[in-house]
Amino acid sequence: MDSRIVAVLALAAASAAQAQNFPTKPVAMVVPFAAGGPTDTLARNLGIAMGKALKQTVLVENLAGAAGNIAAARVSRASPDGYYILIHHIGMSTSPTLYRKLNYDPLTDFEYIGLVADVPMTLIARGDFPAKDFKEFLAYIKANKDKMNYANAGIGAASHLCGLLFMSTIQTAFTTVPYTGTGPAMNALLGGQVDFMCDQTTNTTGPIRSGKVKVFGVTSAKRVASLPNVPTLQEQGLKGFEVGIWHGLYAPKKTPQASVNALASALQVALRDPDLIKNLANLGTEPVAKDKATPAALHAHLKAEIAKWAPVIKAAGQYAD
Repeated sequence: MDSRIVAVLALAAASAAQAQNFPTKPVAMVVPFAAGGPTDTLARNLGIAMGKALKQTVLVENLAGAAGNIAAARVSRASPDGYYILIHHIGMSTSPTLYRKLNYDPLTDFEYIGLVADVPMTLIARGDFPAKDFKEFLAYIKANKDKMNYANAGIGAASHLCGLLFMSTIQTAFTTVPYTGTGPAMNALLGGQVDFMCDQTTNTTGPIRSGKVKVFGVTSAKRVASLPNVPTLQEQGLKGFEVGIWHGLYAPKKTPQASVNALASALQVALRDPDLIKNLANLGTEPVAKDKATPAALHAHLKAEIAKWAPVIKAAGQYAD
């Protein structure tokens, strides 16, 4: 047999064996945002639980910038061996429309591992906002729309997307004030420099419980266990308004199927981990059901979300370079 053919077959056999034994070393989970943010918090809790299932350390690597696109592009071009994976939120479905030039394709440049969690959001306002409930809040902001300032954590951030959908739903536009992250946006709200914002329960549960901000509703279809007294926006009359910041796990395209399967299996085990469930509950969220923590479920969800958000973003005309 030709020596070149023998070499190719040997390499293929070695690769197959490596995939079957996966993982034999730590796995890096890339977070496309700064440390301390909601996705980072979720990743660190998930990494511990997945590490138990994989019997290997899962290291969290923060690679912030361009609303998550720098990290997504990096992982898409990484070695497809399963040791460098990405955790990303709803931004994977909005970036194709938000950005005129995107150096990766969410639908063709990745292998899908599974959905992780769907984090509800809350509509909150500065502590001295002159409204006692959502009905009064809605009437006030509509009557004073030219004076209202809506904060977000930057183009493509969860708070930006929720704001776009909110303004589209109530058919009222406000002055949007983008910040360089969730922390600065929340500080501006706490300091009364802006009027309101919509952000994930992982960021807002603490300020709501402490009474530092006013809360006017949650964006999920049902009430949040960590904030049982806060009604949904739907039950307060904002019919059809539902938005959650879902997170998924991705690997570079052409990652061996055995490695993808191992990661998906570890994800499913991790999402049933009692410590992870408890920690996520304290953050106002919970893991997805087992049937959603699969490659097929994530792929289908991503396609549906791209179709959902494209018209909202195009209507708002808020694009990033």
